[in-house]
Amino acid sequence: MNDDIIARNLAVAHDHITNEGIDPASVMHLYTDDIILEVPGRGLRFDTHEAIEANYRRMFASFADVEIIPLDRFATETRVFDDMIVRLRLVGDGMVNAPVPVGSHVEMRLLHVFHMRDGKIAREIVHEQWTLLG
Repeated sequence: MNDDIIARNLAVAHDHITNEGIDPASVMHLYTDDIILEVPGRGLRFDTHEAIEANYRRMFASFADVEIIPLDRFATETRVFDDMIVRLRLVGDGMVNAPVPVGSHVEMRLLHVFHMRDGKIAREIVHEQWTLLG
């Protein structure tokens, strides 16, 4: 295994996870031109930088009281896996096909699977497990 490629992949995933909710435009350069972003549990698929950025802007504008608990992140030369828990209150309708109503306080177990190519994200698959909190 090439440790330099693995370290680069981990750095790209870190940059993406850290900044996607702060400024979606700032992470678009981390994607390949032929990026595919999928959220299978909500039936979503995006295949352009513009569509992904617009989705992020709607989605993150619909969150309040966000708490992120990192669990694990590891990589190979072609994949990065990022496992976390996110707690939030859903305050808008920008989370397309959300399985809970606006106003809900939720905990989501999120697993991001990043397919990496030449130091960029070529495919991002986000697996979500939603739990309503009191």
